[in-house]
Amino acid sequence: MTKILLLSDTHSYIDSKILKYVKEADEVWHAGDIGDLKVTDTIKALKPLRAVYGNIDDAKARTEFPLDNKFKCEEVDVWITHIGGYPGRYDRRIKDEIQLNPPRIFISGHSHILKVMNDKKLQLLHMNPGAVGKHGFQKVRTMLRFEINGKEITNLEVIEFPR
Repeated sequence: MTKILLLSDTHSYIDSKILKYVKEADEVWHAGDIGDLKVTDTIKALKPLRAVYGNIDDAKARTEFPLDNKFKCEEVDVWITHIGGYPGRYDRRIKDEIQLNPPRIFISGHSHILKVMNDKKLQLLHMNPGAVGKHGFQKVRTMLRFEINGKEITNLEVIEFPR
């Protein structure tokens, strides 16, 4: 079993409340708009990190992290990208590829809107953890945590912080 903490859109912000959840996870996944790399350096000092760069990220972040991060966690195929859309409205950059080779979990950030939904057509789970940073319009800062056990995705939980 692997405990995952999924966050996005930190926009250079990290604090002890976020780090409390980082310490409880086995892996942390970041869906872009990192901002200052001190955020990811802080996370990497505590736990393994898988991340992508987002549209606000500079050349340093784009050198360190990919646009798309595709990997397997236990027996689950995962694809993380920052701007990816969601079921029925995938970004045109990824639309053909996701239809040809859908992962079990498709993760995107960017919108600052928490969204978890099944794509019944492609048989995948889409996750957008919302935004945990303080930059943006969101009234509540959010992250997700869940567990992967073999092929199963379980114990999905929304973590909320007041703005």
